[in-house]
Amino acid sequence: MNFYLGIDFGTSGARSIVIDEQANIQAEVRYPFTMSNVSDVTIWQTALFSCLTELPREFRREMKAIAINGTSSTVLLCDSAGIPVDTPMLYNDARGAVVMEQLRSIAPPHHTVLSATSSLAKLLWLSQLPSFASAKYFLHQADWLAFLLHGQLGISDYHNALKLGYDLLELKYPEWLEKLQLKIHLPKVVNPGTPIAELRRDIAVEYDFPSNCLVCAGTTDSIAAFIASGAQMPGEAVTSLGSTLVLKLLSRTRVEDARYGIYSHRFPPLFNGGIQSVMWLVGGASNTGGAVLRHFFTDAELENLSREIDGSIASQLDYYPLLKAGDRFPINDPNLPPRLEPRPDRPEEFLHGLLESIARIEARGYFLLQELGAERLTRVYTAGGGAVNPTWTHIRQRCLQVPVLRSVHKEAAYGTALLAMRGTESNI
Repeated sequence: MNFYLGIDFGTSGARSIVIDEQANIQAEVRYPFTMSNVSDVTIWQTALFSCLTELPREFRREMKAIAINGTSSTVLLCDSAGIPVDTPMLYNDARGAVVMEQLRSIAPPHHTVLSATSSLAKLLWLSQLPSFASAKYFLHQADWLAFLLHGQLGISDYHNALKLGYDLLELKYPEWLEKLQLKIHLPKVVNPGTPIAELRRDIAVEYDFPSNCLVCAGTTDSIAAFIASGAQMPGEAVTSLGSTLVLKLLSRTRVEDARYGIYSHRFPPLFNGGIQSVMWLVGGASNTGGAVLRHFFTDAELENLSREIDGSIASQLDYYPLLKAGDRFPINDPNLPPRLEPRPDRPEEFLHGLLESIARIEARGYFLLQELGAERLTRVYTAGGGAVNPTWTHIRQRCLQVPVLRSVHKEAAYGTALLAMRGTESNI
C-alpha cells in the first residue's frame, strides 16, 4: 500500500494528513502556532519535522510522496545554502506599499503584482535592506519548507509564483519582470504536484521513510483548501473561513484586476472534473474573518452565542470587521479603517453584526467577480473553522442566494495530500 502526505502551513499552525491510494485519511498531526512565532523560521522547521516524527511509523515506511502548501505571498530571502538572511514577510505584510509607484512604472495596468502585499512588492521592499546583499534566493514559504526535505534550492510552483509576476498563460517570467534585473535568483517554476526530487537521504534514514519517497511541488493554502473541498465544476466556489476570508470561484474565464485585489490561479487539470481545457480559480483574499471574531470572543462564546442568533433575520449593524487598517479584497485599500461601532450591550447582537457583515463582504466579493466576467456562482463550499457554525452558514446562504455546503474535506492538508498523489500518478 502506498501513502501520500500533505502538510499545510497556515496562519494558526501546521497540519499534516496522510491518505491512502483510495484518498482515505489514515493519520493526522497538528502543530499550533502563536501570533508571536508565526513568522519564525525556526518554528516552521520545528513544526515540519515534528509533523514527520509524530506520524505513525507504518505510514512513514510506505510513503510514496509528500507535498507542502504555505500561505500565499509569505516570502523570505536565503543565502546560497538556503539559510534565511532576514525575518520572513507574512502574507498580509503591506510594507511593500512604499514601492507601488515603482511597480506601476513596470507592470501592466491592473496586474496582480500591483498590491502592497504581493510577492513582487515584498521583493522590491526587501531589496532595499542591508540583508539583501547576503541573499541569493527569493523563496515562498512552501518553497523553502520543501527545500528542507529535498535539498533543491530555488524551485516553486505556479500557484505560489503568481503574485511574483509569473505568466500563467505563457508559463514563464514575463519580459517586463526580467528587465528589472534583480540581483537574486527567482524560483524555477513547475506545475503544482510535479515531483522535484527524492527525500534527502539523511531525513529518510532518520525518520524511517523509503529512500525513493518523492517530494512534490506544492501550492498555496487556499488552493489546497479548494482541492480538498470536492468542488470541480465551473461556477462552484470555495470560501475559506479561517483567520481571514478567502474566495475562490472556478471559472472558464480568467479575471485579473489589482484595483480590487482580484487575481486568477491556473487550476491543475488533475482536478478539473474531466474538463481538459484550462480553467481558472478567480478570487481574492480579505483581512476580515475568524481572527476578528476570536479577538472579541472565545471559541465557547462563539458557539453558545451563535445559538441565540436567528440567522433568517438580517442584522441592522453595518460593520467592516478588521483588526487593523487595511484590506485587500473586495476593497483594495491599505488604509481602509476598521468599522466596529456602534457596539450593542448584548454580546449576541454584536456577534450577529460581525457574522452578518463578514457575510456581506463575502457576497460583495462574489458579486464583483461575476461582474468582471467570472463564471456565474452556483454553489459555495466552505472550508476553515467557520464551516462548523450553522448560524453563520444560514446567514451566508441568505446573503449569497446559492446553496452553501461544508467542504467534503475542510483541511487544506488533505488537498495537498491529493496533490502529491495525483501529481505523482500523472508523472509515472
